[in-house]
Amino acid sequence: MWYAIIICLVLAGLILLYLLAIMPRMGGRPDYSPLLGYYYAHRGLHDNSSQAPENSMAAFRKALEAGYGMELDVQLSKDRVPVVFHDETLERVCGVQGKVQDYTFAELEEFRLLKSEERIPRFADLLQMVDGRVPLIVEIKIHERAAEVCALADELLREYQGAYCIESFHPLAVRWYKKHRPRVIRGQLSSNFREPGKREPLSMFLVHHLLLNFLGKPDFIAYDHHHKENLSRRLCQHLYKALCVAWTIRSQKELDGSRESFSLFIFEGFRPKS
Repeated sequence: MWYAIIICLVLAGLILLYLLAIMPRMGGRPDYSPLLGYYYAHRGLHDNSSQAPENSMAAFRKALEAGYGMELDVQLSKDRVPVVFHDETLERVCGVQGKVQDYTFAELEEFRLLKSEERIPRFADLLQMVDGRVPLIVEIKIHERAAEVCALADELLREYQGAYCIESFHPLAVRWYKKHRPRVIRGQLSSNFREPGKREPLSMFLVHHLLLNFLGKPDFIAYDHHHKENLSRRLCQHLYKALCVAWTIRSQKELDGSRESFSLFIFEGFRPKS
């Protein structure tokens, strides 16, 4: 009998710890309403075989003209300039070796995006162009120097008058905003990172199951819509009433199939219908 009681108490304790670990911000949540009512163009309204490739000023202009919100990625150049670029390395998009952080911004400007005439934008120039006309989802890319990326991107966002939120796969970036800019809407990005035949690294396992939410207390969960049935994501949505964002939706069928699980949608490769 005593063994059964002890086992029940241990199980109850583990469940409680789990629920506390995944809990998003509960009290004093910021106003989400400026973000609602928009579809968000993934890296701009881009086509990587055109003159409007991903994360280019041309792609962002197209999204702005169409009235879409925008999702974009921010990281630092060697001389600490916040730039809009997704990959850690330049090879796929620019056809050159090395990482973004290996080059100064002046050097990065010499490269072209996917054989177009577009170049890597400064984050400051993107903010100036959008000028608050549509909301932004800003992904903080943490390849190194987490606090520095957050701080330098935030210097620009402090002066920005439009609606925006930040998100990151890296819980320490979300935590930085919790500590330094608590009124900014912040989100934890996640997915199922397991590869067939391989063990999921512990750090990825923890993010996959949102077990590090206690560090940053995110306001929203941005989750790969293919894995929307993840228990932790569902609990954040239904138990904790957190805002949930779907990425990346690539067809009207995927969009329609995700509406019950998410409130905001990051899309690519088509134009959503309401």
